[in-house]
Amino acid sequence: MRMNRAHALVCAFAVAAAFAVAPAQAVERTVTVTGEATVSAAPDLAVIRIGVASSAKTAREASDANAQQMTSVLTVIKAAGIADGDVQTSRLALQPQYDSSRPGISKLVGFQLSNQITVQIRDIDKLPNLIDRAIAAGANEMSGMEFVVSEQSKLLDKARSEAVADARRKAELYAQAAGSKVGGVLSIGEEGAASPVVYPMQAMRAAGTPIAPGEKTLRVTVTISYDLTN
Repeated sequence: MRMNRAHALVCAFAVAAAFAVAPAQAVERTVTVTGEATVSAAPDLAVIRIGVASSAKTAREASDANAQQMTSVLTVIKAAGIADGDVQTSRLALQPQYDSSRPGISKLVGFQLSNQITVQIRDIDKLPNLIDRAIAAGANEMSGMEFVVSEQSKLLDKARSEAVADARRKAELYAQAAGSKVGGVLSIGEEGAASPVVYPMQAMRAAGTPIAPGEKTLRVTVTISYDLTN
């Protein structure tokens, strides 16, 4: 009996000593917040996708007709002062055309050639007149237009700084309410930025109608985790 008691005392002492020696595990204390910021700017660049679709009984006839119309459209665009480097072919497709009016029978009736170009207009004031003249010259395909802020990266950098400051402000509010202080940054993540504004074909076919690009809003959202200290 005495041996059992002595053994038990030794075991209890060993366990107590182990807990006394082992360091307490630190509890990670963090705060994660989201910061947001927006900047607005007037677009200074327009991009349009415009072209010619020509149909004929043979591929050669469709190609010849398309080339003639497209030459007229390009002549109008260059006459408007658009540099060669701002005009680029973006789509060229030749497709057979079938008559499917009778069930189960598809008869080849001709070909359609579609030739589309992307044009950058650096003077937005020229845009309405350019579209009207291109249509008059034979353009019959438009897939939309986009207004762009050329200095977008600089504006986004400004918004990033403001978003980080917004996140810090929120973190300090939470930390103060919890009786702590904000320490160092543990991680930073950014979520998407602005997407281009695209206008449909119908909006561009109203000849003579003024086009108002308005303002483009660029938004930056950041998620930041901070260490909390006493």
